Amino acid sequence: MAGHRGTLGAAIRAGGRAVRRAVFGGATALLALLALPVVVAVVLLCCVGVGLPLLPVAARGVRRLAGVERRRVGAILGTPMTDAYRPLEGSLPTRVYTVLRDRQTRRDLLWLPVHGVSGLLAGFVGLALVLAALNNLTMPAWWWAVPGRSPSGVGFAVDSWGRAALTLPVAVLLGVLVPALVPPLVTGQARLCRALLGPPPGRSLAERLAEVTASRAAALEAHGVELRRIERDLHDGTQNRLVAVVMHLSLIERAIERDPAGALPLVHRTRQAAVDALDELRDVVRTIYPPILDERGLDGAVVTLAARCPVPCSVDTAGSVRAPASVEAAAYFITAEALNNVAKHSGAERVRVRLFHEEGTLVIEVDDDGRGDAREAAGGGLDGMRRRAEALDGRLTLTSPPGGPTRLRAELPCGC
Repeated sequence: MAGHRGTLGAAIRAGGRAVRRAVFGGATALLALLALPVVVAVVLLCCVGVGLPLLPVAARGVRRLAGVERRRVGAILGTPMTDAYRPLEGSLPTRVYTVLRDRQTRRDLLWLPVHGVSGLLAGFVGLALVLAALNNLTMPAWWWAVPGRSPSGVGFAVDSWGRAALTLPVAVLLGVLVPALVPPLVTGQARLCRALLGPPPGRSLAERLAEVTASRAAALEAHGVELRRIERDLHDGTQNRLVAVVMHLSLIERAIERDPAGALPLVHRTRQAAVDALDELRDVVRTIYPPILDERGLDGAVVTLAARCPVPCSVDTAGSVRAPASVEAAAYFITAEALNNVAKHSGAERVRVRLFHEEGTLVIEVDDDGRGDAREAAGGGLDGMRRRAEALDGRLTLTSPPGGPTRLRAELPCGC
């Protein structure tokens, strides 16, 4: 008996969850249908030239709506979804060209009517079944409370207590149909949306070659920037401290010849200068490859970063395995920079880091509940993280609507 009650309770909860998702999907479907004529109008205005400034704006709006739907579909199917948009940056002609060339944007245009129709249908069916079940369940009370009226059940008018009683099994039948029909309907509609909102299934050889060329150029540029940084750190820091050690040793040599007892303070200062130089050198080496990755692995290193973060941070490393050293180093620095950005700019109260492997790819997700509206600037932290990811033929995506939440997702191929 207890097992039957547990199964019934699970079915009711699943049905209720599916109805909520169907109704929310119906709301986004309505927005998609409302956005469709706006997008069509912008495209028609572009044909005469006056709509070009509006094209990137419309594309951003559609991307945000599609981002909301990706989160809903990911929650339904249990697999987080990512996008494959090209960044809308630069001058107006550059942004217009990006929109026209972006394959994911063209797929979004197909998604608008498909989701508008299928989402409204799924939302209507889910809500209609629930309302019809409640209507029939309360029909005897309505008939008794409003004498002289003949409220309708399903397919018949209620004009007697006998007919009023018949509405109760109809209500039960409709209640059974809710968990039986709505969850598969919602799942099917989510899969349809995933087929359009997910990354394009294939890329042309020219596009792939262009991406490889760009990622190789980014890798070389990032390598050059990293070498210049290391050289600057060694020149400005470690080298100066080592010069100080040499100068102190010369002073000690002279002091020993003149006043051996007075050389002791110089020995202490020289020792401290050598210690400072060693610490400086260790800091530089740590920026090349953090020793903690060898000592504790990527999971432990990220947990340490989270413990040092001023914003309360939780870490989920379920399903994570060891990756090549270059991939783990990139993941470590991307996570460190992401947490640093959260602490400095987001105003968040909570942040969550997830590490997991997905089809031979190490995925890092950093979610915060801050103010959102994060923007990528040339030479900034986000730009550096993107370069690190692209240097390994990976990708970095940022979803940060005004008001939050913000999600940063880095995908690093590792063959694991």
